[in-house]
Amino acid sequence: MKKIVIIDHFSQTPDEPGNNRFVYLAEMLIAQGFQVEIITTSFSHKAKQQRHLQKGMLDLVSYDFTMLYEPGYKKNVCLKRFYSHYVFGGKLKNYLKKIEKPDLIFASVPSLNVGATTANYCRKNNIPFIIDIQDLWPEAFKLVVHVPFISDMIFFPMTLQANNFYAQADKIIAVSDTYKNRGLKNNKKDSDGLCVFLGTDLKQFDENSRLFSVEKPPNTIWVSYVGTLGHSYNIEIIIDALNIIAEKVQRPVKFNVFGDGPYLNRFKKYAADCKIPVTFFGRLNYSQMSAYLCKSDIAVNPIVKGAAQSIINKHADYAAAGLPVLNTQECQEYRNLINEYQCGINCDVDSVEQVANALLKLIEDEELRKKMGMQSRRMAEEKFDRVNTYRLIVAEIEKLV
Repeated sequence: MKKIVIIDHFSQTPDEPGNNRFVYLAEMLIAQGFQVEIITTSFSHKAKQQRHLQKGMLDLVSYDFTMLYEPGYKKNVCLKRFYSHYVFGGKLKNYLKKIEKPDLIFASVPSLNVGATTANYCRKNNIPFIIDIQDLWPEAFKLVVHVPFISDMIFFPMTLQANNFYAQADKIIAVSDTYKNRGLKNNKKDSDGLCVFLGTDLKQFDENSRLFSVEKPPNTIWVSYVGTLGHSYNIEIIIDALNIIAEKVQRPVKFNVFGDGPYLNRFKKYAADCKIPVTFFGRLNYSQMSAYLCKSDIAVNPIVKGAAQSIINKHADYAAAGLPVLNTQECQEYRNLINEYQCGINCDVDSVEQVANALLKLIEDEELRKKMGMQSRRMAEEKFDRVNTYRLIVAEIEKLV
């Protein structure tokens, strides 16, 4: 039986709820007759604490699961995080030396340490190597530490590191065409790459969303956001827009925010100061979040100017729930999807006026919401359903082993 090793720095453990891409892929590969091991870190990036598996949890999954020690960090962007990733890279290097050589390694990047360590190991041992690009580093960090010329100098070594492991991959896979094209710039082995959105299993999404009973007051409009509450996401522009249209709307409108992050308290205070009804639910179980999302009327995707994000988790969840999307994200790939499917409204990234007008239009026009919602679900079925799209990843793995 051929063995595939999946290395995902930020993977969930068997006892953590979620909708992880690599757990889903592992189960698909096992169904095709492969042996699979997932290697990840002991540190939870989301919870910012060490993780410990409950006794017996590994007996509940069909793949092998290994956590390697990482010291951790408190902030998403800090020197301690880079050191923590460096330590994990060293642990990974030592672990790979000890195990029987796999038939292929499928590595998620970031982190850069995973990419570099895995690329070197695969080159030395003549093992097929697939990279799956989830985010662009160091590009994403430049949004936080943005000083012209100086930022480029600071992050130049990281850029070289990324260029190097992109070049060594036998196959470039990514969660968007934007990311795929970045990897291919430095790769001469793979002529076309493969884009497979993060997506979700639509059948499972629908079943999970029915597990929870969600009570919604009659005649109320729910505007919902799902995701991280950090520097890349402009929750304040939605609050400002709701404030502008408050006197024009004849029915109750509530803003639901699902997620956690370093800006949670900042956004809470901003909402309270503006006296806008916002409920911050925190990080819910995925099924429970899905249930709330399916009861919502409008989804918002407010991403700040210059952000490196492309096609991300929330895009799939919004589409699966059949919601019209109000979007400020600059990424042309996602804006094109919204235009192609006519499933939402694109606004300029910093235009509160455009966001307010778009919200008012969607709130007042029920027929438009329904039409865009149906188109959104159609997009989910054609572009985001893992049952179909992840077969393309499995096929690429089968070609190389």
